[in-house]
Amino acid sequence: MPYDRFNVLKSTVVPLPTENVDTDQIIPARFLKATEREGFGDNLFRDWRYDVEGNPKKDFVLNDQTYSGKILLAGKNFGSGSSREHAVWALYDYGFRCVVSSFFADIFKNNCLNIGVLPVTITPEFAEVLFKAIEENPKTEVEVNLDKQTITLLSTGQSEPFDINSYKKENMKNGFDDIDYLLNIKDEIISFAQHKV
Repeated sequence: MPYDRFNVLKSTVVPLPTENVDTDQIIPARFLKATEREGFGDNLFRDWRYDVEGNPKKDFVLNDQTYSGKILLAGKNFGSGSSREHAVWALYDYGFRCVVSSFFADIFKNNCLNIGVLPVTITPEFAEVLFKAIEENPKTEVEVNLDKQTITLLSTGQSEPFDINSYKKENMKNGFDDIDYLLNIKDEIISFAQHKV
């Protein structure tokens, strides 16, 4: 199943300044039994969102109607811990299409790129600018331009570039994972194989 194509995303932002968020906090291990990638959004940050009786915790940002959007602005070192893809499935299924942080765990970052969630690494200084702007006005919008590889605070025009592997960039723009990419060039692969025989 192809993912959403990503080119330019303009959205309000959900701020989560907590540092060192690991994948077990993003999606607790007890919810990893499913092999389909749908339905995980209900349990995104499960133990932070709900108490033991299943009631929403009012002080957690995903339960605060003040904040919404397709961009999650996270604290430093987001996605550490185990390599589970389910953490990114949960983010995607919840509706996030971009996660912004000053540092990502490598395996988590690669999982994002394979699952259709764009990981944007920014400087700690720009992260503070964004957090402050969103705190002052939760309706603040940020634009992430994949083609130009820039992230911009629209209220001020402040912007930073971000890096992405060119292969992963094209896959994100087309909504492909690695298998989708190979299927897309299947005829070229067959032609190449026939000429090599």
